[in-house]
Amino acid sequence: MPEGHMLLERSEVGSPNRLITVAMSGGVDSSVAAGLLVERGENVIGLMMRLWGSGPDNRNRCCSPEDVAIARRVAAHLNVPFHLFDVQDLFKKKVVNDFLDGYAQGLTPNPCIVCNRHIRWGALLEHAQLMGATYLATGHYARIEERNGQFFLLRGRDQEKDQSYVLSILNQDDLSHTLFPLGALTKKEVREHAHRMALPVAEKPESQDLCFVPDGDYRDFLHQQNVSPIPGPIISHEGEILGEHQGLLNYTIGQRRRLGVTKSYPLYVLEKVINTNTLVVGPRSSLGRNHFLAGPVNWIRGDAPDDRFKVGVQVRYKSREVLSSLELLEDGYIRVKLENDLPDITPGQSAVFYQGEICLGGGIIRS
Repeated sequence: MPEGHMLLERSEVGSPNRLITVAMSGGVDSSVAAGLLVERGENVIGLMMRLWGSGPDNRNRCCSPEDVAIARRVAAHLNVPFHLFDVQDLFKKKVVNDFLDGYAQGLTPNPCIVCNRHIRWGALLEHAQLMGATYLATGHYARIEERNGQFFLLRGRDQEKDQSYVLSILNQDDLSHTLFPLGALTKKEVREHAHRMALPVAEKPESQDLCFVPDGDYRDFLHQQNVSPIPGPIISHEGEILGEHQGLLNYTIGQRRRLGVTKSYPLYVLEKVINTNTLVVGPRSSLGRNHFLAGPVNWIRGDAPDDRFKVGVQVRYKSREVLSSLELLEDGYIRVKLENDLPDITPGQSAVFYQGEICLGGGIIRS
């Protein structure tokens, strides 16, 4: 964006004439988001999704019976209607199958980004609009600002909780129908609001694991879902055959432990060569990369940035942002050149691009 252009905050003045659907999960973030909108005078409906789980004893952690009961209690406490929306089949088809297919190909997918694209800002937003809602509100830590009818996605003010990375799949239409009530708050402030509102989730802990993977062990989950690892060679970065790996799906870039081979120095996973089913390992000094291919890229504003200018790039949810230059290729793909090497560039994860606090968009790392 040209220097000097101002971004205008979306109005926070409530309107009882519009309907806002809040995506609820039984957690503190979505509950406080709903509570803040109610206090603002908005007309609010709570909507919770029933997501796929692998069995009766392995419920999805985002919508367990306990979480549904808690979300109902929160809605009743706030005096707002509450509805449960079943998207189990779509979640399995779009999110879980993509996860399984990715690992079967030796990739490391990010199912939260896929879920946001197809489930939250796909099925859920569509369902909310069919209910007559003007906006879908969520408990994400990110901000939306508007200037002359154009919408910008910004990092959340709490740098530790910022979730713009997993929202990089949004477009102008999505943003125009979305609210992030927590965007200007810290997690500490959110919990303080929860206590002030006397919400039953004020001290509920967060879950960091994948919602559909029992016990957080993705390797066991892949085995249960009949994704079978295929053994293959482990070679050094110099081409020396060191041993046999137990399937590329069991490894990730930068991994050091459980490699099953040794040398006189610590070994790290440098690369997974899919077409030859080969695991390449080497010293930490060989781990960094300064270029990669990504795409197709979703540009939130609809068009790619001018590739004469440098942009920041983040290659994992919690990785640091690094300055980069872009080469725009055909069919929405880009070649990214980093100013500094990164050790965790991982095919299957998303590369997300920033200009200051503004999230420009992102695409899947291919190689």
